[in-house]
Amino acid sequence: MTEYWNHNTAFHSELLAAVPHRDSSVLDIGCGDGLLLRKLATAAASVTGIDSDHSAVARARARLADTPDAHVVEGDVLTSSELDDRRFDLITCVATLHHMPLIIALERMRELLAPGGSLRIVGLSANKTVIDRLVAGALVLPVRVASTIHRESGYPGMTTEQPRESLADIRRAAAMVLPGSRIHRRFYYRYTLDWTKPLRGNQ
Repeated sequence: MTEYWNHNTAFHSELLAAVPHRDSSVLDIGCGDGLLLRKLATAAASVTGIDSDHSAVARARARLADTPDAHVVEGDVLTSSELDDRRFDLITCVATLHHMPLIIALERMRELLAPGGSLRIVGLSANKTVIDRLVAGALVLPVRVASTIHRESGYPGMTTEQPRESLADIRRAAAMVLPGSRIHRRFYYRYTLDWTKPLRGNQ
């Protein structure tokens, strides 16, 4: 299966760089067809992907068929019992958080992260404020140019949903559930959220 480029894969290199060490265990939430998971497997000891879309899971399993220590779970990360007894050194989540209840999803990611582990989210937010709309408008032309240069490719048959929460909403939720997390507006109409789970405490 070939690689491709789009507004989500543009962030894959920095997510790959976030793998803390060669013995890491990694969870990719909303793994889709497994492209990011395959890249993460080159840097981590074990990788697990989870997605609720049956066809996406089938493509991911095909892509990872020859990849040792790679596992793809079909199910909902919020309720899947297959993950309950596991904790991960890195959790990635690309263009998936807006498909889930925000606070509940962040709490579940916090739970699945090992102490000292890292959470890396690439997300979409709703344009609710004047600043949101101004930033989105200013990005239209440069994003179109970049997409043309990189020959942007979509995901055939992918389930899409419009984000409900603004970036301000996401910042408030993250401050409550993931204190100390860092959120930044990014190119391609995305934001990134980075958080490291404390080694001790109630988080």
